[in-house]
Amino acid sequence: MVTMQDVAKAAGVSTMTVSNVLNHYPHVRDETRDRVLRAIDDLGYRVNVAARNLRAGRTNTIGFAVPEVDRPYFGQLASRIIARASAAGYRVVIEQTGADRETELSAIVSSRNRMYDALILSAVGLGTADRELLRVDFPMVILGETVFEGPVDHIALPNVEGTFAATRHLIARGSRRIAIVEGDDLLPPNVSSLRHGGYLRALRESGVEFDPALSVGIPELTMSGGRSAAERLVDSGAAFDGVVCITDTVALGVMRGLADRGVRVPDDVRVIGFDAIEEGEYSIPRLSTVDPDHDEVAALAVDLVLRRIAGDTEWQPREFVSSFRVVARESTA
Repeated sequence: MVTMQDVAKAAGVSTMTVSNVLNHYPHVRDETRDRVLRAIDDLGYRVNVAARNLRAGRTNTIGFAVPEVDRPYFGQLASRIIARASAAGYRVVIEQTGADRETELSAIVSSRNRMYDALILSAVGLGTADRELLRVDFPMVILGETVFEGPVDHIALPNVEGTFAATRHLIARGSRRIAIVEGDDLLPPNVSSLRHGGYLRALRESGVEFDPALSVGIPELTMSGGRSAAERLVDSGAAFDGVVCITDTVALGVMRGLADRGVRVPDDVRVIGFDAIEEGEYSIPRLSTVDPDHDEVAALAVDLVLRRIAGDTEWQPREFVSSFRVVARESTA
């Protein structure tokens, strides 16, 4: 195995100079730097990053573990987390967990093994029974609906209040037969059960009767699932004039399914989503949505782990809920 000493000998410099070149120190002369880099290339030298990180005690890397990287919501949140971390001199490594408990635990182990200085974990598979597994010796922030009560900082979205506001928005626009398209697992706590609760509360407080026939569950929160749900709603013959969708991704599928069945949005049915993904601004019609403030979530998550990395030992774990606003567009006009 090629060592740093081999590179130093080939370049005719000291090992300290090789180290300075590898760490991008500015005071190395250009001629010397070029000679070292040529030796590294000729010999095929590779830096042992793990050993270097172990000596330094830092990687300047934050892990961000998400259920699915191909969902617009997580992509847009990741871009904001990367920007916030980069401004502080940190890189972000994205991991996909598939909403699987064991894979989420694996991401935690990666941080424990010092591959990352901190971890931001969007937890789906982990539950309250796993609380003790979150008592770790490195900075970690949990995103998601499960409340772990204590071991780590937790940031949740305004699931109940946001969906309550979305449903009230449809009612204010004149809808009275309001359907909801959501996940088919309503066992709390998860995003579907919480948003379903906000929907029911809005109906109840507005004096609008809930019709179970208008609650449509789908196995995956995808555009395909939304389209299928819309087709099922129309084919059932049930009358409805509004649809609350658990996510914008689902809402885009719902609008496609309604169009395929000849139902006009918003003329016949108003549709609103949740997440404020960029794609909703370009759909036809433009999608009304609940904006949970991605910038706030990203900034808070990164700032919390950086505060821990900096050695703030007095900070106690807290629960945070992001702010939100209803963005009214053409789909609920």
